[in-house]
Amino acid sequence: MILSIILTILIGAFVGWLAGLVMKSSHGFWVNCLIGIVGSALGRWLANLIGLSGGAVVGFLISLAGSCILILLLRVILGKRF
Repeated sequence: MILSIILTILIGAFVGWLAGLVMKSSHGFWVNCLIGIVGSALGRWLANLIGLSGGAVVGFLISLAGSCILILLLRVILGKRF
């Protein structure tokens, strides 16, 4: 249980870092990691709503997409500086 939570946080942090590179976010490593953790949960939630599921690779791509969507939403809400 605890190992699963730690692994989820680590993967979410990696996804956030990667989404920061893809979306050219300039807020630093820790903010991008936090965005990745929250964005991964957002992506999984949206995927469950539309009935999309799959293996590890699909889950990783869904997490990455969720993080990119979160960065995009933050840019819309907070302006171009995000």
